[in-house]
Amino acid sequence: MTETILTLHPDSSKKGVRIEKNKYEAMRTAILETLKRDGAMTFTELAALLEDRMQANFGGSVMWYFTTVKLDLEARGEIRRVPKTKPQLVELGLH
Repeated sequence: MTETILTLHPDSSKKGVRIEKNKYEAMRTAILETLKRDGAMTFTELAALLEDRMQANFGGSVMWYFTTVKLDLEARGEIRRVPKTKPQLVELGLH
């Protein structure tokens, strides 16, 4: 049986979703490594980099997993949306 985890959502009125733990961990690592290496970037820029990086060996929709894990990382404070930026930037969290 595949191990899963329940993600969090930054909007407490919305529920997270259950996803495969290995895909969660792969996407989490990719998001955090990319932001650490390249600094703040837009959602679209980050999504494009990860789509290119993970497409070949990632079973499933890279964009769906990216969006789901990004929201979870925001809820956990590991990344954050930069206030008052248009288009909105995403960066590593402050903790």
